[in-house]
Amino acid sequence: MCVRNIFLFSLMQVNFVVCQLFALLAAVWFRTYLHSSKTSPFIRHVVATLLGLYLALFCFGWYALHFVIQSGISYYIMIIIGVENMHKYCFVFALGYLTVCQITRVYIFDYGQYSADFSGPMMIITQKITSLAFEIHDGMFRKNEDLTPSQRCLAVRRMPSLLEYLSYNCNFMGILAGPLCSYKDYITFIEGRSYQLQQSEANGKEDTKYEQTDPSPNIAVAQKLLICGLSLLFHMTITETLPVEYNIDDNFRATASWPIRFFYLYVSLMAARPKYYFAWTLADAINNAAGFGFRGYDKNGVTRWDLISNLRIQQIEFSTSFKMFLDNWNIQTALWLKRVCYERAAFSPTIQTFILSAIWHGVYPGYYLTFLTGVLMTLAARAIRNNIRHYFVDSPAVKLCYDIVTWMATQVAISYTVVPFVLLSVKPSITFYSSCYFCLHIASILVLLVFPLKRTQKGSKRHESIQPVWSKKLEEENLLQKNSYSTTNNSFSQKQEITCRYQALKQ
Repeated sequence: MCVRNIFLFSLMQVNFVVCQLFALLAAVWFRTYLHSSKTSPFIRHVVATLLGLYLALFCFGWYALHFVIQSGISYYIMIIIGVENMHKYCFVFALGYLTVCQITRVYIFDYGQYSADFSGPMMIITQKITSLAFEIHDGMFRKNEDLTPSQRCLAVRRMPSLLEYLSYNCNFMGILAGPLCSYKDYITFIEGRSYQLQQSEANGKEDTKYEQTDPSPNIAVAQKLLICGLSLLFHMTITETLPVEYNIDDNFRATASWPIRFFYLYVSLMAARPKYYFAWTLADAINNAAGFGFRGYDKNGVTRWDLISNLRIQQIEFSTSFKMFLDNWNIQTALWLKRVCYERAAFSPTIQTFILSAIWHGVYPGYYLTFLTGVLMTLAARAIRNNIRHYFVDSPAVKLCYDIVTWMATQVAISYTVVPFVLLSVKPSITFYSSCYFCLHIASILVLLVFPLKRTQKGSKRHESIQPVWSKKLEEENLLQKNSYSTTNNSFSQKQEITCRYQALKQ
């Protein structure tokens, strides 16, 4: 039975890769033959949705019905509840439906037999359902002056049709691996509105430029496919030789020295990351190949195709702080957590955000151990950074030494934190932590006792200063450089929308 399960699991992985490669070819065809200049948004919506459902059916069988059921009921809730409270009901239903599916898959159908991991796509659909519900609530119920700059610019000011809703949730470009995108960005792409670029002149005046032709994504797609190939090669040749489970091997723990154990902890968790690099980068390349994901030009006039990118590999591997690592890992999920939870939490936004992240990821106990540890690590890392970093930034040589030490500490802390996420169960996770004498847990508590978090001012400044992971800079950069604008019948003109994004950066 075990051999059969391994074979079927491998088959599921092959199906996923085959479907994503098919989606890549479909994206090229979609951009070439169903370009917005050649066909109507209605046709583009229909084709994108049907292709997405076909891929889901091929990859997950009849489990794919969950995607339609979750989306359909959520849309019905939006219609009957109304804009005042629909965001709450959609949030509870979508997250609850996802959790029920995860529980049944893990604790009922996975005992002794194979079941397809259809919960992965449902996690992305849950993000889209809840994000759009909040965006409609912001745009159609709340007063404009009560919204934050990001909420104001992402607000949706008309109810989407059922076709638009299904297309957004189940399109072929993102149904299998995402990533999350805002509804307004997706509709702008489908409707083929011209790119409007904004730059700031030296004198501070706003300079709006209009791009009449779509820039080519070919170079960006080729670069991302190269990264996919290297990541897949690394995963197939290195990852299997460095299993994370070896960290709790009795003989290894008994014979290896502490430096060797921590070094293996680092390299084994680093070797576990390329599969995520592969999946997320391929998903990004698929969207780019269809013409989706353009975010303007950099200061050198080079096109940027990272509107919905989910990671920045170089910043991840060379992170010098816990925050820097998480800012560049699963970026779109971090922004989702910020928009639907952190910015709206009435109390303890950091703790609430980590809890939501754990619930969204699934029901394995290891997830909760990781995110509870993550809260402690985040608070301790912030305390250290706020209290001692300024002593090491004046001299370039001292700053370099500081960066090397913090890089080493960050990589070990991240690896230590995410071990339960990989091991999944409580017993092996506690075995690992106890073999390390809970050293980083204790160290984090001591840090918080010695370096208490600085008190912050009330109001918006307080809210900004306690933001631990999902940085305001990243959000504002997205707001400035995104080329997404309001849907049809939007009460704001495109020029007002650009001004809104520009003012968001200045604030």
